[in-house]
Amino acid sequence: MTSIEVEKRPAHLNIYSALRNMILCGDLAPGQPVTIQGLAEVLGGSTTPVREAIRRLTSEGALHFQGNRRVSVPVLTLPQIDELRFARVALEPELVRMASKNVTASLISELCTIDTTLDVAIERGDVKSYLQMNYRFHMTLYRAAQSDILLSAVNSFWLRSSPSLRVICGRFGTQHLPDKHQETIAALRAGDSDAAAQAIAQDIAQGMDNIRAVLLNPNGTIAPGALKVS
Repeated sequence: MTSIEVEKRPAHLNIYSALRNMILCGDLAPGQPVTIQGLAEVLGGSTTPVREAIRRLTSEGALHFQGNRRVSVPVLTLPQIDELRFARVALEPELVRMASKNVTASLISELCTIDTTLDVAIERGDVKSYLQMNYRFHMTLYRAAQSDILLSAVNSFWLRSSPSLRVICGRFGTQHLPDKHQETIAALRAGDSDAAAQAIAQDIAQGMDNIRAVLLNPNGTIAPGALKVS
């Protein structure tokens, strides 16, 4: 999206997109309270569009009100992590199967470019860039499925799980994160939709299992070797 297109959009949509990106990138830690006024200052808008964005993101389960004009990203419970894992493993591989019918050389090239940038982020320990590129890789592939209903549901799951992934990155770095993207690309090139779907399912399952492991050990006692990696 160009800067001109962003400027033409209503202010509350720009604020919503910016706040949503903060959540996806883990800029708001789970359980960390922030004030509406503070968000307005960070996002460069008035409190009115910020309130509207917060209401929308609250309805999506990405934020919740704490009272006294404060909001926070919810801290996931173990049952919620298990539900998210189940839902993501069920839906995201199906999106890959659907997308595989629309794979083009251009899409493969775009996925490769994104994954290369992601690998650089992992090498440098750039957590924010890693989270941005990881989300972009998955959504670029999923959009090729041309399924607005499933994509909307999956986006909601990412909003709920991404902040917790940032916790893992902050505690153990980027070197211990699962990455099945190259296997996914190779399968798409070969026209093997089942193998591509399986690679994405493994990618998701490992990430969610790592989130669960960290939540079970909130004092940071998990050795990096205990995390599941490819």
